[in-house]
Amino acid sequence: MEISLTTPAILFPAVSLLLLAYTNRFLAIANIVRGLVQRGGGHPDQNTIRQIANLRRRVILIKAMQAFGIASLFICVASMILLYFEFILAGKVAFGCSLFLMLASLALSFWEIMLSGVALRMELDRVLENK
Repeated sequence: MEISLTTPAILFPAVSLLLLAYTNRFLAIANIVRGLVQRGGGHPDQNTIRQIANLRRRVILIKAMQAFGIASLFICVASMILLYFEFILAGKVAFGCSLFLMLASLALSFWEIMLSGVALRMELDRVLENK
């Protein structure tokens, strides 16, 4: 496979958009947590306890998603540097690693989205219980 200096550059827009989306998800969860803290008070109900557990898992996943995304971007830049200095094999390997890290980040993102759906279902269940 032929690879040029511009090939890894294709990953840049995708990574920056994903990191922005991940940050927005993190901020949204931070707001939900703050709302739970304000609403919580003394003894949270069973639904709130389940929500808190879900939010903890999601925060961990989002931090991992961000870490893998940043590592992907970092290694992608390293790949470009290696290709610039004509270390072609090392550049190809580094670019392959950056793609793998991006794939890991996307897989974690998928998992987090599934947990988000579970959280929404818990909220809907609480609404139905209160009727």
